[in-house]
Parts: sequence; C-alpha cells; structure tokens
Amino acid sequence: MFSFFKRADNNGAQTPPLNGHYLNPAPALPEVEERVFVETSAPKEQAPTQTQVDHHIGVLYSFMDKNHEVKGYDDALVNPDVSNLNQNLEALKSELIRTLNKVKTFYEDFVQETEFHITSRSRSGMVDMVEELEMKKKIAQGHIDKVKAIEADTAREEGDCKGILISYTRGFKNGLAAISHHHILSRRF
Repeated sequence: MFSFFKRADNNGAQTPPLNGHYLNPAPALPEVEERVFVETSAPKEQAPTQTQVDHHIGVLYSFMDKNHEVKGYDDALVNPDVSNLNQNLEALKSELIRTLNKVKTFYEDFVQETEFHITSRSRSGMVDMVEELEMKKKIAQGHIDKVKAIEADTAREEGDCKGILISYTRGFKNGLAAISHHHILSRRF
C-alpha cells in the first residue's frame, strides 16, 4: 500500500509501479562542501553607520520626567555624604543644561535649514510647500521659546529644574533615613 515511498533497492531495481508508471530515481546530487554554507572565520568589524540623532523637545521632557528620587535614594545608599548630595545636584543641573543646549541647537539648526528651503521653494513658486514650511518653522520657534523659558528657570533654580532638584534631594534624604533605620532604629535595647 505505501510502496510509493520506497526507492529503488541497492541493486538498482525499480520500485513497483505507481498508477501504472515506474518511478525513475533522481540522479544523486553532488555533495556540497561545508565551507560553502558555513562561515568559520570570526565576524568582521563593521564600520559604524552614521545615524541622525534627533534632540527634539521630547528628549528634554523625557529627562525631566525621569524618576530622580530613585537615583537620589540609590546614591545615598552608596555614599551617604552631604557633599555627595551637593555634587550630584550640580551634576543633575549640568546634565539638564547640556540637554537644553542640545535641544536648543537642534531647533535653531532646524529653523535655519527650514529658512533655506522656504527661500528656494518660494523662488520656484511652490506656494503650498512654502506655507507648510512656514508652519514647521513657527512650531520649531515655539519649541525654542519653551526651551529658553526652561533655561531661564534653570538659571534661577525654579520651575522644572527645582522639581528635579527637590525630587533628587527627597530621594537622597530617604536613603539616609533608610540607612539610619536599618543600622540604628531597628536594634533592640
């Protein structure tokens, strides 16, 4: 019944007919060497590809939305010194300033590039495209204004910057309290 699965035997005799036809076995395929399909050498170093890095306002907000309280708590557990608190607050403020500068530079460059496109497309008579580019420029200018406002607040340690510093300090103090509770308050007299 399942004789159609059988091949010719070792003597070269054909299998019994299937629906009245004898099956001729296919010629043997040549052996493929392992080196043809298996790479045995170490992978080659690839040159790093340049990727466009966007420093849009979302990057700034994601930094400001981070949970700095957890970082402060962890830092207190590692080094519970007040000078460490002050250094880390300065480092956080510096990181915020760097992020502000990156975002502001991104938008300033974007506005300049957009102005070039506005000028060249207006010379070509592409009115709809120019209006679209003007809208993008206006949005970018709004983002620059927001970044400058956050930058001014950071210089005065107010607004979002103050929230970051308060959050970190709260976490650091909670870490100090956890150390005291664990080492001193949990002991029984």
